[in-house]
Amino acid sequence: MSDLTMTIGGEAAPTEASFDVINPAKGAAFAAAPDCTSEQLDAAFESASKAYRDWKLDESARRAALLAAADALMGAAGEIAPILTAEQGKPLGEANIEVFGAAIWFQYYANLEVPREVIQDDDTAFAEVVRRPLGVVAAITPWNFPLILASWKIAPALMAGNTMVLKPSPFTPLATLKVGEILRGVLPDGVLNVVTGGDSLGAKMTTHPVPRKISFTGSVETGKKVAMSAAPDLKRVTLELGGNDPAIVLDDADPADVAEKIFAQAFANNGQVCSAIKRVYVPESLHDDVVEAMVERAKAIKVGDGAEEGTELGPINNRPQYDRVSELVADALKGGATAAAGGNPLPGDGYFFEPTILTGVSDGTRIVDEEQFGPALPIISYRDVDDALERANATHFGLSGSVWGGDVDRAAEVASRLECGTSWVNTHLQLAPHQPFGGAKWSGIGVENGPWGLYGFTELKVEYRAK
Repeated sequence: MSDLTMTIGGEAAPTEASFDVINPAKGAAFAAAPDCTSEQLDAAFESASKAYRDWKLDESARRAALLAAADALMGAAGEIAPILTAEQGKPLGEANIEVFGAAIWFQYYANLEVPREVIQDDDTAFAEVVRRPLGVVAAITPWNFPLILASWKIAPALMAGNTMVLKPSPFTPLATLKVGEILRGVLPDGVLNVVTGGDSLGAKMTTHPVPRKISFTGSVETGKKVAMSAAPDLKRVTLELGGNDPAIVLDDADPADVAEKIFAQAFANNGQVCSAIKRVYVPESLHDDVVEAMVERAKAIKVGDGAEEGTELGPINNRPQYDRVSELVADALKGGATAAAGGNPLPGDGYFFEPTILTGVSDGTRIVDEEQFGPALPIISYRDVDDALERANATHFGLSGSVWGGDVDRAAEVASRLECGTSWVNTHLQLAPHQPFGGAKWSGIGVENGPWGLYGFTELKVEYRAK
């Protein structure tokens, strides 16, 4: 895999320098990725600028190109998915789903019709509000879902008429490089450029004079830096940042049923999902039953190398995140929490951690107040729903949340009071191309997906004709 190259201007762009890519199941380097130079970054933005001149003019050509890109991705899933599993850690079946999911986002935007907005049509004038592309977009993507989250940016940006320079996380650069290679010749040269490197490359992208927008998915800390870097040039930004999603179980819920579903939505991708359930508030009357059911599931789930058949949870993606999860669990246990299941790193060279259920923990503990982003879930008991809501909302985060109960209308009323971008009832993590996704408070600025995601890559223009 060390022969994967960056894509600039529709061509391979080799580099002299490279950096190691770690297989998290082994804890060791298995490949190298190209380290983009400043000159190559300039070339990528120049290529995107040149391509923009024609790309923005032909909407039908853009639709056809995005559909062709979707077909190319689906056809190459067998090549891309093993690379994604090796660098990210997720089971191979989930890696395949991610590739197909990215293609589905391309298809959605290729077929999205944006309605005309005529604001005046009378004897005096005809006036219409149109949406024009911004120009060149810089996109920076994270390591948990490198391809699907890239598609959330690529597909709407390109459909709107923009061109792009894309940088994946240095922890998971390879599958994105492969996508860049596959789409050479499918998309016109320069429309999508893929570069790889460390955090310093991302900083260069955000301060570069060419892009008119930065679309970033990642941590709150880095998102704030992106916003500050973009401000002097008044670049537009979309920031999809962290979450600390609460799930509130009501007293009329079925403990076994909600425990099974909440576990699945908390430990999806080994807990490495920005909008996954991060803390669970359970009434005292149901606490022990819910915990018992979750512990049973945690002890039964198979943890292992994502390339091995039957693996349900892979490793934590990288050593810094592995250390963070270990630290937060240890801090909770030191503070008096109990590990009803798990609580420890697993032996071996990979970044494996036991699926962990914590009890005897409450607000004010780091693993409750912060985003753990890993396979550890605190269960917090409560007596009063209003108090549970207040505690669920008492956070800088506001990405999403869910409420679980037998009376759906009651649960929906409680969910409407969650301060977040998306609230679910009796489910969680239900995302789709047509559904806007974004956060309140520190969880982000702007939204992705649906027509609203496309609008974020445009600016309004009034076209007015006197009669």
